[in-house]
Amino acid sequence: MMINKRLISTVSESRKYIAWNVAFQWLALAANIALMWVLTGFLGALFIGAVPRERWIFTVAVGVLALIIKYGCAIGSARMSYLSGRAVKIRLRQMIYEKLLRLGSSYRQSVQSSEVVQICVEGADQLETYFGSYLPQFFYAMLAPLTLFAVLSFVNFPSALVLLVCVPMIPVSIAAVQTWAKKLLSKYWDRYTQLGDTFLENLQGLTTLKIYQTDGLKHKQMNEEAEKFRRITMRVLTMQLNSISIMDLVAYGGAALGIVTAVLQMSKGHIDLAQCMLIIFLSADFFIPMRMLGSYFHIAMNGMAASDKMFKILDLPENPGSGVSVPGDCTVKAKDLCFSYDGQRQILHNVDFTFPMGSFTALIGESGCGKSTAAGLISGRFRGYTGSLTIGGEEIRDISEESLMKNFTYISSRSHIFKGTVRDNLLLADPKAGDSRMKEVLSQVKLWDFLQGEQGLNTPLNENGSNFSGGQRQRLALARAILHDSPAYIFDEASSNIDVESENDIMAQIHTLAKTKTVIVISHRLANVVDADNIYVMEQGHIRQSGTHQELLSQDGVYRRLWNAQQKLEEYVKEAATV
Repeated sequence: MMINKRLISTVSESRKYIAWNVAFQWLALAANIALMWVLTGFLGALFIGAVPRERWIFTVAVGVLALIIKYGCAIGSARMSYLSGRAVKIRLRQMIYEKLLRLGSSYRQSVQSSEVVQICVEGADQLETYFGSYLPQFFYAMLAPLTLFAVLSFVNFPSALVLLVCVPMIPVSIAAVQTWAKKLLSKYWDRYTQLGDTFLENLQGLTTLKIYQTDGLKHKQMNEEAEKFRRITMRVLTMQLNSISIMDLVAYGGAALGIVTAVLQMSKGHIDLAQCMLIIFLSADFFIPMRMLGSYFHIAMNGMAASDKMFKILDLPENPGSGVSVPGDCTVKAKDLCFSYDGQRQILHNVDFTFPMGSFTALIGESGCGKSTAAGLISGRFRGYTGSLTIGGEEIRDISEESLMKNFTYISSRSHIFKGTVRDNLLLADPKAGDSRMKEVLSQVKLWDFLQGEQGLNTPLNENGSNFSGGQRQRLALARAILHDSPAYIFDEASSNIDVESENDIMAQIHTLAKTKTVIVISHRLANVVDADNIYVMEQGHIRQSGTHQELLSQDGVYRRLWNAQQKLEEYVKEAATV
């Protein structure tokens, strides 16, 4: 009952702690039996008449020794519970972390970040109780009644048998609600993760919601999700309270039945007062372990529901590649490349392109044409394409992500800046970089002059660099990319949404990189790619044209239409600025 073999084998190091936990509890039970035996014998003798001084001393000595043993066992059991729970949390969190590493940057195609966080935090805490309390109690609850029956059967077999027979009624009552509870807790976790997803999304987009004054609508939607979660929580609590009431009724009823049987046996002269008291004192110990197991049942069920979510993540299909490394030739080629996010709506339609090594190639088009999707496939952030997409003749699906990330640096307009210092963010690209090298790349992107007026490399950064301007954040992201020093770079709208000066400086650095590196630029602004060796024009997931800037302008196609539209817009902006 409630024994998940896969879960236990996954955290096999916890077995020894569980075994020691059970051993400590059983030793405490043995000490209690010895204490009750001596105490009831003493009380029986006292009832009959005077008790010699030696009997007093012996009873007190055994009592003190038993209490010391029980105290030590309680400490030992608690220690084993802690070690078992710790091993579980460390192991499972490490497994999920390693799984995400193997899934790579494409993991968000299969699972949401908020769900991973919830499972790793609260889910692992629930499983700590499962391993630290429920499993030891499960085995002890099996062992304790058999031990007590073996002892009391020599005192009075009928009473011991009645107590033993009543014990299984508790797990029967637990099993009766287990199927219902499992379904209910599965729904509980679904609601819980859904609420977390909604909260995280609204929190990340709070600024946007405020700008468009739609935070009230999202607040209402979130309240609806919270209400659904409240209702399922109340159903879980109701189920727990009802099952606890049933278990209490069985436990107290069974103990009472055993006591009545013992009293009847004494009235018939089959046992004396001391033996009757021993059965009465130990009758509760028949049921307490199983009753404690019942109290852990619902927490354990919650942990089991969380483990289902964990294994769902751990069982996600991986595409680690065959361990092939990126060849020395970083030429990227696509042939009949197709891709869909959901398996239904096609984003890329039989796309063909070539990005030669040591060249500056551009991929342009209006928003939604598929250019960023193509960049995501090249960088390994998206998987599951059909057709062919190769680097140096090797299929990207066969290349290890480690090699792909080492050789291709991806920079977008949303490159993440970590909380810490400028130095911390730069060292992510090259942990061995010295101060002089970091200052050099910061100077290249024209950010060092600003940092000198702050705290230099130790200038603090808030979460995602919120204390820097958009242009400064993008300059820092570019400096970090330059420090990475990979053979190929993918710039996906890296100069968008920033001031003109920063955009010009960033494009200047991109042109400098293109002299020695393979550079792929994804852009909607055509002025940034006029010097490209080759330009691919995308429209609705298709490659419509390719060629140099001048070649494309000479053709009556998508490129010339976009170029003329953008030139008119820029001229209008300039005229408006001079008015």
